[in-house]
Amino acid sequence: MLRVEMLSTGEEVLHGQIVDSNAAWLASYLFEQGLPMTSRETVGDSLDALVAVLLERSHIADVLIVNGGLGPTSDDLSSLAAAMACGVELIEDADWIATMEAFFSQRGRPMAASNRKQAQIPANADVLDNPVGTACGFTLKLNRCQMFFTPGVPSEFKVMVEQQIVPRLHRDHPALEAPLCLRLTTFGRGESDLASELDVLKLPEGVAIGYRSSSPIIELKLTGPRSQEAAMRQIWERVREVAGESTIFEGWGGLPARLAERLLEQNLRLAISESFTGGLLNWRMQNADVPLAGGELLPTGTAEESLSAVLARAQTLAERSGTQLALAVGGVLENRLSLALHTPAGTHGMTIQYTAGRHGHELRQETIAMVAMDMLRRYLNKWPVVADYPWLTVVEKV
Repeated sequence: MLRVEMLSTGEEVLHGQIVDSNAAWLASYLFEQGLPMTSRETVGDSLDALVAVLLERSHIADVLIVNGGLGPTSDDLSSLAAAMACGVELIEDADWIATMEAFFSQRGRPMAASNRKQAQIPANADVLDNPVGTACGFTLKLNRCQMFFTPGVPSEFKVMVEQQIVPRLHRDHPALEAPLCLRLTTFGRGESDLASELDVLKLPEGVAIGYRSSSPIIELKLTGPRSQEAAMRQIWERVREVAGESTIFEGWGGLPARLAERLLEQNLRLAISESFTGGLLNWRMQNADVPLAGGELLPTGTAEESLSAVLARAQTLAERSGTQLALAVGGVLENRLSLALHTPAGTHGMTIQYTAGRHGHELRQETIAMVAMDMLRRYLNKWPVVADYPWLTVVEKV
């Protein structure tokens, strides 16, 4: 199996000042391409540290994708570190100088002298084109490892990976095949609860079951070689059975997108009234193109928050907006919160008490928004709208 690794660079990445979205994107993209990432590492803007990690990984990795440090400033050190690790000089690539000059000329701007630094690459490297920016990438071989150096700007990085790095890897390793990954996402059950029933499953060689907890959801994945597909599909039926009604969707995407599909199929529209969730529910639904027909945002404390009041608010909103469905989220009253879903068959709702004291305000908003969407999902599945959740005590329901 090819050992593919990633090295992210930069103090801002190392110290968490920015989220390393490039790493998440690359891991997902490489997996789909049959080049699953084996490991990744982050190092700051230290020349000695960069040289040391390049030398170390050159004896371990087959492929190393280095991200960042190719800009024109003094803290962009990837090219120099690569040259030092290889024991060669930096050279200025005349063709890339011409490319940069044309880039600035087309925009009616002079090229600053500092940009010439972006054309400096190790003498043993080959240039990787950057059609959307000014920093060229490059590739070189160091010991057993083929290294690819890429810009940190996400738009430039992704184009370079898609157009140059992955095609080259497929050309050099034609036998590689994307693994099979079966995936579902649950809401309402804890990770340990699911694992107690799933960890006892006997899995074929090379097949693994994984859990990803990202409150308030738990993702289950079964991953393995495509040669084991028949056995994996059989095991997956048991995973589905264990997850049961807590499964909010299978595959990729998200619950709002699935709700949009179901509502459009049934020619249904939705209106939303929010208090505690502060517009989060409406934002999630709008981003997924859920057919919305109306809504309102009421600051917490401006209206009566009893269950009967929230039930009436959902019904009134549906009537006012001419929609078949309306979701209403109340505000917090004495540590309790009410939610309601109006449907053509009646209005359903519950008052809950949040029992997970360690959860902060933002996570509580995310969780309540998910409960509201789950009520809608359960209605569309023709299940009881009100469900039980282990960390929410239902104190009243209709």
